[in-house]
Amino acid sequence: MAFDGITIACLTKELREHLVGGRISKIAQPEKDELLFTIHKEKEQYRLAVSADASLPLLYFAKENKKSPLTAPNFCMLLRKHIQNARITDVRQPGLERIVNFELEHLNEMGDLCHKTLAVELMGKHSNIIFYNEENVIIDSIKHISGMVSSVREVLPGRTYFVPQTGEKEDALEDDRTQEQFAQAVSQKPLPVYKSLYMTFTGFSPIVSQEICYRAGIDGDLPVQTLTQEQMAKLYKAFSDYVQDVRQGRFVPNIVYDKQVPVEFGVLPFQLYRDMEERDYDSVSDVLYQYYAQKSMVTRIRQKSSDLRRIVQTALERNVKKYDLQMKQLKDTKKRENYQLYGELLQAYGYGMESGLKSVEVDNYHTGEKVTIPLDEQLTPLENAKRYFEKY
Repeated sequence: MAFDGITIACLTKELREHLVGGRISKIAQPEKDELLFTIHKEKEQYRLAVSADASLPLLYFAKENKKSPLTAPNFCMLLRKHIQNARITDVRQPGLERIVNFELEHLNEMGDLCHKTLAVELMGKHSNIIFYNEENVIIDSIKHISGMVSSVREVLPGRTYFVPQTGEKEDALEDDRTQEQFAQAVSQKPLPVYKSLYMTFTGFSPIVSQEICYRAGIDGDLPVQTLTQEQMAKLYKAFSDYVQDVRQGRFVPNIVYDKQVPVEFGVLPFQLYRDMEERDYDSVSDVLYQYYAQKSMVTRIRQKSSDLRRIVQTALERNVKKYDLQMKQLKDTKKRENYQLYGELLQAYGYGMESGLKSVEVDNYHTGEKVTIPLDEQLTPLENAKRYFEKY
């Protein structure tokens, strides 16, 4: 499952419950695009891992510490200067955007109370960690994005911070949307039903859209324009019920397994995978940690097994070739007695034979029978005898 807006809504709720009122005691940057915060609240200590990696952006409570470089990178040093010992006043998500904002208050060098925001944007290759002030002016970010890279938004010190627009998408959490408005919104483009859902509403991923279609009893691959009024009503109800669970925070973090292999994770129960095992967790951080750790382990096992299969296959092919060659040699050795006999007979009768013959018929003095001996016409009879002894 993608790190979609619904997963982030659950994560934001969890972070707010645990971190609001806590203080940042340590800030580390173990990787170029990853931060690790140590936060103390009352008698509890939390490690918050924040990754803006393009391939796997993550935000979760880490169970283990990570080794950091001896010299902290510039962004880490800047955060230490401004917000080390800062108090977290709020954790919020704008709409169902894939963004988590940490509202912070701290004392500056003059002892004045200041407010800053650390925005964690979990948007795939556009992921970033941006630090800005009360006037929405960017102080710095873990990734600098210039106008040469993005024509939509520059992320550089001194620029104004704003949430990038998600096209024409609507806010799924809007609570006064009627069935007619819903039908009109999802029917604007000729798309499959499930695709129309996540292309219309912010925060939805393809798997959540498929789940809603399944709950509505509708084939998600059907063109949305072909839905009957009754089917649209079912889709609207399934959508509204799902969004209501999100709005009310009735989250149940879970991982779906197929034969002990993690297939999918979510923050609301799946009906789409009812034939598979579903394990519920108390924390979405545990889900993320377990899912990606197990996925990584399965991937490593598959990679290693693939390497082993390749090694075994190569060894097998070589040994099959050796086997075939040895079987041919073994087959040839069955003629060894004939080679010995041919050599002995040519030695016995060869002195009187002429050269250039392709074969010769002589008496086998052991049995009295006639024996036909193939000859190399380029060799004399005695040279043929020598060749047969060598082969023997």
